[in-house]
Amino acid sequence: MAKSTQEAHRPGVFKKPPKPHKTGRHRSKGAIANSAGGKVTVKQKTKHVKKELSKVAKRHQMMQNRTNQRNKFLDEKRKLSGKNSSPMLIAVVALQEDLDAHKIVDMLSKADEEATIKNGDNTTHISVPSLKQRFSIVVPPQGDLFATLDLIKVVNTVLFVTSATYESDKSRREEVIDSWGEQVVQSVAAQGLPTPILAVTNLKNLPETKRQAHKNHIQKILFKWLPEEKVMDLNDTNAINILRTAASQKQKTVIYRNKRSYLLAEDIKFHLDDNDDKKNFGTLEVSGYLHGMPLSVYGLVHIPGLGDYQMSKIMKLEDPFPLVRKSKKSNTDVEMDKTNTVEKIFNIEDSSKQESLESENIPDPMDAEQTWPTEEELAEAKAQQKQVVKLVPKGTSAYQAAWIPDEEGLDYDESSDDEEKMVVDQAQSEINSDDENTLTEDDKEEYETMSLSDTNEQRYDEKMDLYKEKEALLKLKEAKQDSEFPDEVDTPQDILAKVRFQKYRGLDSFRTTFWDRLENLPYDYGRIFQFQNFDRTRRRVAQQREDLLNEEEHAQPGSYLTISVKGVSKELYDSQVLKDNLPLVVFGLLEYEHRMSVLNFVLNRTLNSNLPIKSKERLIFQCGFRRFSACPIFSQHTNGNKHKYERFFQPNSTVVATTFAPITFPPCPVLCYMQKTDGSLEMIATGSLMSVNPNRLIIKRVILSGHPFKVHKKSAVVRFMFFNREDIRWFKPVKLRTKCGRKGHIKEPLGTHGHMKCIFDGPLKSQDTVLMNLYKRVFPKWTYEPALMTIGSGEEPADKSTDVQME
Repeated sequence: MAKSTQEAHRPGVFKKPPKPHKTGRHRSKGAIANSAGGKVTVKQKTKHVKKELSKVAKRHQMMQNRTNQRNKFLDEKRKLSGKNSSPMLIAVVALQEDLDAHKIVDMLSKADEEATIKNGDNTTHISVPSLKQRFSIVVPPQGDLFATLDLIKVVNTVLFVTSATYESDKSRREEVIDSWGEQVVQSVAAQGLPTPILAVTNLKNLPETKRQAHKNHIQKILFKWLPEEKVMDLNDTNAINILRTAASQKQKTVIYRNKRSYLLAEDIKFHLDDNDDKKNFGTLEVSGYLHGMPLSVYGLVHIPGLGDYQMSKIMKLEDPFPLVRKSKKSNTDVEMDKTNTVEKIFNIEDSSKQESLESENIPDPMDAEQTWPTEEELAEAKAQQKQVVKLVPKGTSAYQAAWIPDEEGLDYDESSDDEEKMVVDQAQSEINSDDENTLTEDDKEEYETMSLSDTNEQRYDEKMDLYKEKEALLKLKEAKQDSEFPDEVDTPQDILAKVRFQKYRGLDSFRTTFWDRLENLPYDYGRIFQFQNFDRTRRRVAQQREDLLNEEEHAQPGSYLTISVKGVSKELYDSQVLKDNLPLVVFGLLEYEHRMSVLNFVLNRTLNSNLPIKSKERLIFQCGFRRFSACPIFSQHTNGNKHKYERFFQPNSTVVATTFAPITFPPCPVLCYMQKTDGSLEMIATGSLMSVNPNRLIIKRVILSGHPFKVHKKSAVVRFMFFNREDIRWFKPVKLRTKCGRKGHIKEPLGTHGHMKCIFDGPLKSQDTVLMNLYKRVFPKWTYEPALMTIGSGEEPADKSTDVQME
């Protein structure tokens, strides 16, 4: 009988797969780490378990956030309209030269019958009991741009007014804003615009069907500067709505202004010092309401047009313009006859705590002197005498000597100039050598019989400066050449290239090659101050100013103060304050803001300026609350550690302007102006303060070009780059490149007239151009001049200097 075999079990449809956590046999920790490949699993994302809120809890949370925001807004509003608050400042700016802004002030003064009005020197105070608010209305001088900007810096609301019709010129009735108004709006929007209000007056002169269309036309023109503002109708019956809007609308935050103390002068007095025998300096007493942050008597103040000063004392006075009503019986002001009594005086108790006016450091010429060498240093010096000795240009460091080949160098010639100066001198010599066209006798006869139109043309030519025209034409040609062939210069034939470019060096990579930041610094860098950590100092200074709030030792914002500023020149006061009668503004300086350093501004060209701006050309800067002129150098706005020098500030471009100026803490807006020959100003750029950093590497590049003469595969004979055999040997270590992307180097010179054999990494085209890049670091010049009037002989008072240790 045959033996039966048992069949193997076959899994059915209910067979379950193995569990995923069963990985077979036991694995060691090393095996697990190798299989993970460096990945680490997150055991627990957070210690606190995130709990989902219920629908009711979410609703309560939203209500709580809304209540907190509302209370915060009400607290800010109470500060502006409370008992200890100052009146709301309103600046009335006319956007048309034919419009009289003082008529607008009279219209606002008569808006409420119960309002109390008191006229000051430059300010009109209006107390409106129905609105529970006080207003101080000021009018900037028409035609003075800088005075208008200084005034708008300190106001709470700017009322831009335009007229529906021109009374003097019927042909301009459709013009909404003229050139003056456009310049003001553009400048104010760039420097930091407070809360704006747009209004149109004389709208009743237009037909009723065209009034709304005219308001829409105004809003369309001003949309690029004031996109969210609607145009209001300003007339005798609607003037109260303008004041109500100014009192109730949300105030915009101007950061650089709110972080400092500022005051608009309402009363100014000047007293000569009794100890001054020459009667040249005195004390300036400025009275007004304090805004922004608290003011310490130990700090410094800045007055635009006058400079930085110390304070001798601060007197807190009783509010001279309280919120009052008119008496119904006598129709007279109530509580307006109170004398302006002194409530508190802040004197200087400890003179050592007062900040000094010294803005520059005194460089020590013996600072680099070393002590007597030790025996180990003498032994090391004897051992180094056996090394190879090189003759290098004067002032060359050991770091620079590594770039110079092992051959005799030439003496450094300090009189050697940059290539731009050579080009300008050559162009000016050509201009001076032009023969002037003289009139012949026939021309004189024609001139006597000239028509009226020809006479007007001659008068136009008499006002034109021919030298300025030729200089502008030369600048346009240089800017065009620099944009088409950036940094390319011609090798001089009358002088050796190694002498002409002895300050330059070659770099393997502009981005990665190391450059010593402290190498061969100019003498002016010993006069400035530098922060070890600028961001940390900025935060500390801001926190210290906020800690002064609610301290009785310092004057608090909202108080009516009289600040005694000492050391003011009498001639400067007479020329700036009495003669011009402009609004005077006082700013409280933060710590270190009167010290000199190197400032870097990011500038963007405006659309209304098309002329190229050459580097080291004098410009006028409006940096926050300061105004000064300087000759900056331009560089590219990049993220690397080295930044390429720009010879021109081209239209529609962005650059970084570097110059010596007093320290200012960002954020801070910057306006850049250029003064024309007729004295008018043109805004060429806007931007902001980027950093206060003297260690910014601005590298100037020079490109020497040559042309292939004979080409054989990867080798070529190049000419016209150099004209001397010695120059080829000098620049042999520097690498070459072509416009088509080839890289190479110099192999050997051929002959004595500048031909050289070069090897490249690929076949070279005959129409290609061979280039050599040379670099050097450039520094700004000490060209800082504050915007002050000349005193006496035209020389500004020199500031004393000392060595002050900073953070």
